[in-house]
Amino acid sequence: MIRVWRVCWPGDAPGNFLEQTVCFSDLIPSTLSLNSLSSFSHRFGISNCRHQFVWTNIYVMVDDDFMNNSHAHPSAPDEFYMELALAEAKGAAAKGEVPVGAVVVWQQEVIGRGCNRREERQNALCHAEVLAIEAASSRLQSWRLTDCDIYVTLEPCIMCVGAILQARMRRLVFGCLDPKAGAVESLYRLCDDERLNHRLPATGGVMATDCAFLLADFFRRLRHEKSHVQTAERWPSPVEGA
Repeated sequence: MIRVWRVCWPGDAPGNFLEQTVCFSDLIPSTLSLNSLSSFSHRFGISNCRHQFVWTNIYVMVDDDFMNNSHAHPSAPDEFYMELALAEAKGAAAKGEVPVGAVVVWQQEVIGRGCNRREERQNALCHAEVLAIEAASSRLQSWRLTDCDIYVTLEPCIMCVGAILQARMRRLVFGCLDPKAGAVESLYRLCDDERLNHRLPATGGVMATDCAFLLADFFRRLRHEKSHVQTAERWPSPVEGA
Protein backbone atom coordinates (compact mmCIF):
# COMPACT_ATOMS: atom_id res chain seq x y z
CA MET A 1 0.00 0.00 0.00
CA ILE A 2 1.10 3.58 -0.54
CA ARG A 3 0.33 6.85 1.15
CA VAL A 4 -3.18 8.29 1.28
CA TRP A 5 -3.91 10.29 -1.83
CA ARG A 6 -6.85 12.49 -2.67
CA VAL A 7 -8.54 10.77 -5.56
CA CYS A 8 -11.58 11.59 -7.62
CA TRP A 9 -13.50 9.12 -9.73
CA PRO A 10 -14.74 10.55 -13.04
CA GLY A 11 -18.45 11.26 -12.74
CA ASP A 12 -18.29 12.47 -9.15
CA ALA A 13 -19.65 15.89 -8.37
CA PRO A 14 -17.08 18.71 -8.53
CA GLY A 15 -15.11 18.89 -5.33
CA ASN A 16 -16.16 15.41 -4.21
CA PHE A 17 -12.79 13.90 -3.38
CA LEU A 18 -12.33 10.64 -1.54
CA GLU A 19 -9.62 10.16 1.09
CA GLN A 20 -8.46 6.59 0.76
CA THR A 21 -5.39 4.40 0.75
CA VAL A 22 -4.73 3.06 -2.72
CA CYS A 23 -2.98 -0.19 -3.49
CA PHE A 24 -0.32 0.58 -6.08
CA SER A 25 -1.09 -2.57 -8.06
CA ASP A 26 -4.54 -1.08 -8.74
CA LEU A 27 -3.02 1.97 -10.38
CA ILE A 28 -2.19 1.32 -14.01
CA PRO A 29 -0.78 4.10 -16.23
CA SER A 30 -3.33 5.44 -18.63
CA THR A 31 -2.70 6.67 -22.13
CA LEU A 32 -4.60 9.90 -21.53
CA SER A 33 -2.78 12.89 -22.93
CA LEU A 34 -2.10 16.10 -21.05
CA ASN A 35 -4.94 17.61 -23.05
CA SER A 36 -7.32 15.16 -21.44
CA LEU A 37 -5.84 15.87 -18.03
CA SER A 38 -6.12 19.60 -18.52
CA SER A 39 -9.80 19.45 -19.44
CA PHE A 40 -10.49 17.01 -16.61
CA SER A 41 -8.83 19.20 -13.98
CA HIS A 42 -10.57 22.28 -15.37
CA ARG A 43 -13.95 20.57 -15.07
CA PHE A 44 -13.31 19.93 -11.40
CA GLY A 45 -11.91 23.39 -10.76
CA ILE A 46 -8.48 22.21 -9.60
CA SER A 47 -6.24 23.38 -12.41
CA ASN A 48 -3.81 25.03 -9.98
CA CYS A 49 -2.74 21.80 -8.28
CA ARG A 50 1.01 21.27 -8.85
CA HIS A 51 1.03 17.49 -8.82
CA GLN A 52 -1.86 15.82 -10.58
CA PHE A 53 -2.35 13.08 -13.09
CA VAL A 54 -4.74 10.38 -14.25
CA TRP A 55 -4.26 6.67 -13.66
CA THR A 56 -6.80 4.50 -15.49
CA ASN A 57 -10.08 5.97 -14.24
CA ILE A 58 -8.67 7.58 -11.11
CA TYR A 59 -7.84 11.26 -10.85
CA VAL A 60 -4.91 11.64 -8.44
CA MET A 61 -3.78 14.78 -6.64
CA VAL A 62 -0.36 14.45 -5.02
CA ASP A 63 0.52 16.99 -2.36
CA ASP A 64 3.94 18.43 -1.54
CA ASP A 65 4.26 16.14 1.48
CA PHE A 66 4.02 13.11 -0.79
CA MET A 67 6.59 14.55 -3.17
CA ASN A 68 9.00 15.18 -0.29
CA ASN A 69 8.44 11.84 1.46
CA SER A 70 7.28 9.51 -1.27
CA HIS A 71 7.25 5.79 -0.43
CA ALA A 72 5.99 3.72 -3.34
CA HIS A 73 5.45 0.03 -3.84
CA PRO A 74 8.65 -1.85 -4.79
CA SER A 75 7.11 -2.83 -8.11
CA ALA A 76 6.38 0.75 -9.12
CA PRO A 77 6.81 1.04 -12.89
CA ASP A 78 8.86 3.72 -14.60
CA GLU A 79 5.67 5.52 -15.62
CA PHE A 80 4.84 6.26 -12.01
CA TYR A 81 8.03 8.19 -11.36
CA MET A 82 7.89 9.80 -14.79
CA GLU A 83 4.47 11.19 -13.84
CA LEU A 84 6.13 12.87 -10.86
CA ALA A 85 8.85 14.27 -13.12
CA LEU A 86 6.13 15.59 -15.43
CA ALA A 87 4.52 17.32 -12.46
CA GLU A 88 7.80 19.12 -11.88
CA ALA A 89 7.99 20.06 -15.57
CA LYS A 90 4.50 21.53 -15.40
CA GLY A 91 5.63 23.67 -12.48
CA ALA A 92 8.47 25.00 -14.60
CA ALA A 93 6.10 25.83 -17.47
CA ALA A 94 3.84 27.76 -15.10
CA LYS A 95 6.82 30.00 -14.29
CA GLY A 96 7.74 30.57 -17.92
CA GLU A 97 10.63 28.09 -17.88
CA VAL A 98 11.20 25.42 -20.52
CA PRO A 99 9.20 22.52 -19.04
CA VAL A 100 11.71 19.89 -17.99
CA GLY A 101 11.39 18.01 -14.71
CA ALA A 102 13.37 15.36 -12.88
CA VAL A 103 13.13 13.20 -9.78
CA VAL A 104 15.75 11.02 -8.07
CA VAL A 105 14.57 7.75 -6.53
CA TRP A 106 16.34 5.82 -3.78
CA GLN A 107 14.87 2.60 -2.40
CA GLN A 108 11.50 3.45 -3.99
CA GLU A 109 11.53 6.87 -2.32
CA VAL A 110 11.72 10.23 -4.09
CA ILE A 111 14.65 11.99 -2.40
CA GLY A 112 15.34 14.71 -4.94
CA ARG A 113 13.29 16.66 -7.42
CA GLY A 114 13.89 19.60 -9.65
CA CYS A 115 12.64 21.55 -12.62
CA ASN A 116 14.32 23.87 -15.05
CA ARG A 117 15.03 27.19 -13.28
CA ARG A 118 17.58 28.74 -15.61
CA GLU A 119 15.62 31.92 -16.29
CA GLU A 120 14.51 32.38 -12.70
CA ARG A 121 18.05 32.14 -11.34
CA GLN A 122 19.82 33.40 -14.46
CA ASN A 123 22.17 30.46 -14.11
CA ALA A 124 23.02 28.12 -16.98
CA LEU A 125 23.63 25.30 -14.48
CA CYS A 126 20.05 25.24 -13.18
CA HIS A 127 18.77 22.34 -15.25
CA ALA A 128 16.22 19.99 -13.72
CA GLU A 129 18.64 17.07 -13.43
CA VAL A 130 21.35 19.09 -11.69
CA LEU A 131 18.90 20.48 -9.12
CA ALA A 132 17.40 17.04 -8.47
CA ILE A 133 20.86 15.53 -8.00
CA GLU A 134 21.82 18.36 -5.65
CA ALA A 135 18.70 17.74 -3.54
CA ALA A 136 19.34 13.99 -3.46
CA SER A 137 22.97 14.44 -2.41
CA SER A 138 21.85 16.80 0.34
CA ARG A 139 19.33 14.24 1.55
CA LEU A 140 21.85 11.36 1.64
CA GLN A 141 24.76 13.58 2.67
CA SER A 142 26.86 12.06 -0.10
CA TRP A 143 27.88 12.96 -3.60
CA ARG A 144 27.79 9.27 -4.49
CA LEU A 145 24.29 8.27 -5.57
CA THR A 146 25.19 4.71 -6.51
CA ASP A 147 21.83 3.24 -5.50
CA CYS A 148 19.74 6.00 -7.06
CA ASP A 149 17.81 6.21 -10.31
CA ILE A 150 16.96 9.47 -12.03
CA TYR A 151 13.84 10.14 -14.09
CA VAL A 152 13.76 13.14 -16.41
CA THR A 153 11.18 14.22 -18.96
CA LEU A 154 13.68 15.19 -21.67
CA GLU A 155 16.83 13.42 -22.85
CA PRO A 156 19.65 15.01 -20.81
CA CYS A 157 22.24 17.30 -22.36
CA ILE A 158 26.02 16.87 -22.12
CA MET A 159 26.21 18.79 -18.84
CA CYS A 160 23.46 16.81 -17.18
CA VAL A 161 24.69 13.41 -18.35
CA GLY A 162 28.07 14.45 -17.00
CA ALA A 163 26.50 15.23 -13.62
CA ILE A 164 24.66 11.88 -13.63
CA LEU A 165 27.90 10.04 -14.39
CA GLN A 166 29.86 11.99 -11.78
CA ALA A 167 27.23 11.10 -9.17
CA ARG A 168 27.72 7.42 -10.06
CA MET A 169 23.99 6.96 -10.46
CA ARG A 170 22.56 3.50 -11.03
CA ARG A 171 20.08 4.12 -13.86
CA LEU A 172 18.68 6.86 -16.07
CA VAL A 173 15.12 6.95 -17.41
CA PHE A 174 14.01 9.74 -19.73
CA GLY A 175 10.95 10.69 -21.73
CA CYS A 176 11.34 12.22 -25.18
CA LEU A 177 14.46 12.66 -27.27
CA ASP A 178 16.26 15.98 -27.68
CA PRO A 179 17.62 15.95 -31.25
CA LYS A 180 19.46 19.25 -30.75
CA ALA A 181 21.21 18.61 -27.44
CA GLY A 182 20.60 15.04 -26.27
CA ALA A 183 23.70 13.26 -25.02
CA VAL A 184 22.21 9.80 -24.39
CA GLU A 185 21.07 8.76 -27.87
CA SER A 186 20.53 11.75 -30.16
CA LEU A 187 23.96 13.39 -30.50
CA TYR A 188 26.18 11.39 -28.17
CA ARG A 189 25.98 8.12 -26.25
CA LEU A 190 27.80 9.12 -23.10
CA CYS A 191 26.02 6.68 -20.78
CA ASP A 192 27.71 3.68 -22.40
CA ASP A 193 30.97 5.28 -23.53
CA GLU A 194 33.65 2.74 -22.65
CA ARG A 195 36.28 5.48 -22.35
CA LEU A 196 34.61 6.76 -19.17
CA ASN A 197 35.18 5.26 -15.74
CA HIS A 198 31.46 4.99 -15.01
CA ARG A 199 28.60 3.85 -17.21
CA LEU A 200 24.93 3.27 -16.51
CA PRO A 201 21.92 1.79 -18.31
CA ALA A 202 19.56 4.31 -19.86
CA THR A 203 15.94 3.77 -20.84
CA GLY A 204 14.31 6.29 -23.16
CA GLY A 205 10.83 6.80 -24.52
CA VAL A 206 8.95 6.45 -21.21
CA MET A 207 5.79 8.53 -21.62
CA ALA A 208 7.53 10.22 -24.53
CA THR A 209 4.27 11.47 -26.05
CA ASP A 210 3.23 13.30 -22.88
CA CYS A 211 6.69 14.75 -22.36
CA ALA A 212 6.94 15.92 -25.98
CA PHE A 213 3.43 17.38 -25.91
CA LEU A 214 4.24 19.48 -22.84
CA LEU A 215 7.32 20.92 -24.56
CA ALA A 216 5.57 21.50 -27.88
CA ASP A 217 2.62 23.20 -26.20
CA PHE A 218 4.97 25.47 -24.22
CA PHE A 219 6.87 26.63 -27.32
CA ARG A 220 3.64 27.03 -29.28
CA ARG A 221 2.30 29.35 -26.60
CA LEU A 222 5.63 31.19 -26.46
CA ARG A 223 5.63 31.79 -30.21
CA HIS A 224 2.04 33.01 -30.05
CA GLU A 225 2.87 35.47 -27.23
CA LYS A 226 5.91 36.80 -29.07
CA SER A 227 3.90 37.21 -32.25
CA HIS A 228 1.20 39.08 -30.35
CA VAL A 229 3.75 41.44 -28.75
CA GLN A 230 5.47 42.12 -32.06
CA THR A 231 2.14 42.90 -33.71
CA ALA A 232 1.09 45.22 -30.90
CA GLU A 233 4.39 47.11 -30.86
CA ARG A 234 4.90 47.31 -34.63
CA TRP A 235 5.46 50.80 -36.00
CA PRO A 236 4.33 51.79 -39.52
CA SER A 237 7.04 51.57 -42.15
CA PRO A 238 8.02 54.60 -44.28
CA VAL A 239 6.04 53.32 -47.24
CA GLU A 240 2.96 53.25 -45.03
CA GLY A 241 3.18 56.96 -44.42
CA ALA A 242 5.08 57.09 -41.15
